[in-house]
Amino acid sequence: MATERVPFDGLPRAAITGVESHAGEIVRIETVSHGFNSEIAARVFTPDSAFFVKGLRADHRRVWTQHREAEVNPYLRGVAPALLWKVEAAGWVLLGFEALEGRHADYSPGSADLPKVGDLLCRLGEVPCPDIDLRRAEQRLESYVAKPADVEYFEGESLIHTDLNNENVLVDQRAHLVDWAWASRGAAWLDAAHWVVWLMAAGRHEPWSAETWAGRVPAWGTAAPEAIEAFALATANLWEEIAGADPDPWTAVLLNASRRWAEHRKAL
Repeated sequence: MATERVPFDGLPRAAITGVESHAGEIVRIETVSHGFNSEIAARVFTPDSAFFVKGLRADHRRVWTQHREAEVNPYLRGVAPALLWKVEAAGWVLLGFEALEGRHADYSPGSADLPKVGDLLCRLGEVPCPDIDLRRAEQRLESYVAKPADVEYFEGESLIHTDLNNENVLVDQRAHLVDWAWASRGAAWLDAAHWVVWLMAAGRHEPWSAETWAGRVPAWGTAAPEAIEAFALATANLWEEIAGADPDPWTAVLLNASRRWAEHRKAL
């Protein structure tokens, strides 16, 4: 469920002052409508710079995601926009990132963005997993697998993003991955697998086409067929839970895509 958006200029004055102590005098604000995890999401402009600011109240139940992003960001050079500062003031936690000029990735078949996203996942695969506290993929999926032993397929020591929503990928000359709230530790092939679901949902790919793109990521080749089937089924079960009895249109698209992929894998 999306977090209700708060306008940047609705922040307490002390929080805005905290941002300006790093960014400089703010002369213009553009609210960003995309994204689900932040109460504050805005591009703020000073006379000579621009920044992307996201934030949550300090007592928000998911404020830990802000701290997680701040902790993991230094390890993501060349993969994600750089975090420039963190402000904790007046009951808010705010992160200031370099503002990229890219647009959200187009996942449709034939899109020129697809090779760039594949290259992005290859670059991510070369990033060592930092020695910080990260949720483990097998923990996140253990409630959704068909058999308890299936979680072993998801174990690993790689840094994974886990949310390959096309709105989390910004593209210009190359692609960058934003919103690291759900960063985890797990098997190296899992982000390519997450991409399959989003290629089918956001790009309307057939399962074989989505898997062909995932196959451009070297780590995909390390996954046994039974591991991919276990993940596809767990993902479908996850979206079944999220969707409930009356899913909204966006969730219904993800649910349908995950079901179709699970059926495809079972039929192989």
